[in-house]
Amino acid sequence: MTADSTAPARTSPTTAASRRERELTAPVSLTRPNGRLNTDAIGWARHPLVDTSGIGRGLGRNKRWEYWNVITPTHILALTVSSIDYAAVHEVWVLDRVRERTWSRNATLLPARGVDLAPRLEAGPARARAKDLEIDIDEVDGGTRLRARIPGAEFDVVAEQPDGHERLAVVVPWSATRFQYTVKDVARPARGTLTLDGVTREVPAGQSWAVLDHGRGRWPYDVRWNWGAGSGVSNGRVIGVQVGGRWTDGTGSTENSMLVDGRLHKIHHELAWEYDLGDWHRPWRITGGGLDATFTPFYNKQSRTNLGVISARTDQCFGHWSGMFRVDGGEVVHFDGIAGWAEDVHNRW
Repeated sequence: MTADSTAPARTSPTTAASRRERELTAPVSLTRPNGRLNTDAIGWARHPLVDTSGIGRGLGRNKRWEYWNVITPTHILALTVSSIDYAAVHEVWVLDRVRERTWSRNATLLPARGVDLAPRLEAGPARARAKDLEIDIDEVDGGTRLRARIPGAEFDVVAEQPDGHERLAVVVPWSATRFQYTVKDVARPARGTLTLDGVTREVPAGQSWAVLDHGRGRWPYDVRWNWGAGSGVSNGRVIGVQVGGRWTDGTGSTENSMLVDGRLHKIHHELAWEYDLGDWHRPWRITGGGLDATFTPFYNKQSRTNLGVISARTDQCFGHWSGMFRVDGGEVVHFDGIAGWAEDVHNRW
């Protein structure tokens, strides 16, 4: 499949990431004093142990962001605070799932300004300010507070962090000068309020779920990726789906895992993805490493940007996950009705 083709996509796993990845169990710096990748940081962890304070500004390829998504029974909320060195790129987006009405505001600021990002996860607030857009992310007792405001829409939500909750942290190495640290934190219980056109409603506790994508790294200019995430309760168990592909190919690392009742189960294999953006209503299929999952979309959030040096194409399909996962030791966990998304992205940035 070419980068922007609408033909069915089929990606097959290679052997590069079929070996067992190294688990990090102690704090480590992502970079060496000279700014190059610290090879001791290559691996994965159950908690955000990697210090990314060496990813600063001014080297031209640094990428730093916080993306949060909250799915409620009736709405989907999302915010992005990011700096890609030469630009700050922010977004607030809300979807009414019943009426399929959206409220949104994007801001691309060249050069980067109006943005604050902590040197590492949970080491300080994240803020974004632009015309008709305000975002504040703060660590509070018991979780993370997410606040956003744009014309016609605002929300104030706490993504709770239960005791013992694990999240996937991975360092992906392309080279000594190109590498990425990502934390994918799924199945965070959410509660708070959402106000649309002056009408305030609850983000109902026990029925709403938040997901974080935290990123710090130095990226190649032209990158394609898949990402899928889901959160919910099925058969009385809290399930979190976290799958990815393409951008990690050949690095020896993957961002694949399943969360079951707060416990992270790392998938050390690249996965096979089958989907058709020409007919995005068709189910996606993601398999490998003990996972056999089907994703059935109900809405496609399409985004297109072309600003010369920066261009991006995103198809982020929202829907529900179902399937089975075989954990180490042989237990088979079945799940159904897990709300989330699967996406296909091509960025030149």
